[in-house]
Amino acid sequence: MFSNIGIPGLILILVIALIIFGPSKLPEIGRAFGRTLTEFKSATKELVGGDKEEEKGEEKKAELVAVEKKDKPAV
Repeated sequence: MFSNIGIPGLILILVIALIIFGPSKLPEIGRAFGRTLTEFKSATKELVGGDKEEEKGEEKKAELVAVEKKDKPAV
C-alpha cells in the first residue's frame, strides 16, 4: 500500500500535515497515533494467543500467592 509513495510523497504529506495542524499539535497527534498502534498490536496479540497467556497468568498468580514472607532473625 505505501510502497508506491516514496520519499518525495512522504515529505509532501508531512508538509501538508504541518500546515494543517501546526507545529504544536503535530507531536500530540504523533503520540496519539503511536498509542493507538500499540493498543491495536497488544489487542491482536491477546486475540491470537489469549488462551495460552491466560493459563500462564493463572500459574504465575498461584506462584505469587504461595510465597510467604519470613521474619528476619534478631541480631
